[in-house]
Amino acid sequence: MTTTSRRGLLRLAAATPALGFHILRAAGKATDVRIVEIRLSYEDYLYRTPIKFGGTVLDRVTLLNVNSVVETAGGKRAKGFGSMPLGNVWAYPSKTMKYDETLGAMKALAERIAKITGAHKASGHPVDLNVALEPEYFKAADEVSRARKLAQPIPKLATLVTASAFDAAVHDAFGKLHGVSAYHTYGPEFMTYDLAHYLTPEFKGEYLSKYVNPEPKPSMPLYHLVGAVDPIFDADIQKRVGDGMPETLPEWITYSGLTHIKIKLNGEDPKWDLERVLAVNRAAEQTQAKRGVKQWFYSMDFNEKCPNVGYLIELLRQVKEKAPAGFARIQYIEQPTGRDLKASRSNVMHEASKLRPVVIDESLIDLESLMLAREMGYTGAALKACKGQANALLMAAAAQKFKMFLCVQDLTCPGASLIHSAGLAAHVPTVAAIESNSRQYCPAANKAWEPRFPGVFDIRNGKMATGLLNKKGLSATD
Repeated sequence: MTTTSRRGLLRLAAATPALGFHILRAAGKATDVRIVEIRLSYEDYLYRTPIKFGGTVLDRVTLLNVNSVVETAGGKRAKGFGSMPLGNVWAYPSKTMKYDETLGAMKALAERIAKITGAHKASGHPVDLNVALEPEYFKAADEVSRARKLAQPIPKLATLVTASAFDAAVHDAFGKLHGVSAYHTYGPEFMTYDLAHYLTPEFKGEYLSKYVNPEPKPSMPLYHLVGAVDPIFDADIQKRVGDGMPETLPEWITYSGLTHIKIKLNGEDPKWDLERVLAVNRAAEQTQAKRGVKQWFYSMDFNEKCPNVGYLIELLRQVKEKAPAGFARIQYIEQPTGRDLKASRSNVMHEASKLRPVVIDESLIDLESLMLAREMGYTGAALKACKGQANALLMAAAAQKFKMFLCVQDLTCPGASLIHSAGLAAHVPTVAAIESNSRQYCPAANKAWEPRFPGVFDIRNGKMATGLLNKKGLSATD
């Protein structure tokens, strides 16, 4: 799409609600539902080991859990459940506000979103309900920011993360009400509108079902995270956790049969970043040789910390020079520079994307950001369940239409939130692997789920058993 056509699209989208072209309200379907009840609760867990990203070390998580009830015009009801980490360090980064302050703001917003969602009277498909509610969520975020006199207003990304459990609970209930997986409900049988209504005219006559498979892939390779403070070799460990689980990268590779490794990098220290990539590659080569494995992959995640694209290109050049086989294993690169694309238009990715796919992650909040990223040379997108099921599916459709590389990242999701995230990855056809970090950092939150989902929370052959994610709703609960 040209710059001119993108600007024309954005002018039209700006005049209409949410993501796209809400010009006429068509008659609904008998399958449509309205939301009749919303309840929320929280769970808190300490991490087994800390994780570092974006320059911050994190050792805990708060889960937002949402229970919903939906009802058809005929009075048929069903319950749904959604869960998501409130991920404030990632979604609401601040150099001036403390952890408890940003978390408290997101909790206050969750309370407002619960009231707004529960009071919504319209009926529709879950995608339509979310598209209608999203502008109200953003207004609520502004109101909470003013009421609490926050030094930094709640960002749109943090609002999406807070709202995602509510959206999941409605999609889950919708599938259960109709006795099918939610992924069976994204075609014209259940949806009133085609994708042109939400995205651009190019999607006329197409539905989400063209871009989302009704059945999950049987299994998917798992991306294992090597965090910036994670030990790679035995010598890196000052004191072992001693809980019987792996603690070094070679131990994890052997235990989980890993073939995909995600490397967290600093972005502000080129020498450290280079040495980190080389150390991971050295550990992997030594361990995979013992296992007889000849093919494996890496991804690189800078969490926006690179000062410019030149930093990334130079690092890739040095990796290729010092470890050509390691360079060949790099599958893609996540969000190397700042999330505010409009503020850093000079950081275009055209040259870097010639070397490897560069995916938009923190920046991806809507169609406008996706189109701007394409214009700036990004060739891929990271989908996240924590941005909402409806949002993720629409972005998945748009990215596929524009032939972009797709991956799914999980915000260290445990329990039902991992089922949700893995289900998203397993049903989007062009996503090749799934990230799952809670098994490393927060296994306590997974314990109750492991017996019901063998091969999802405990990985032994390098692959997640995603074929299990075909149950009613979003598969997590009965």
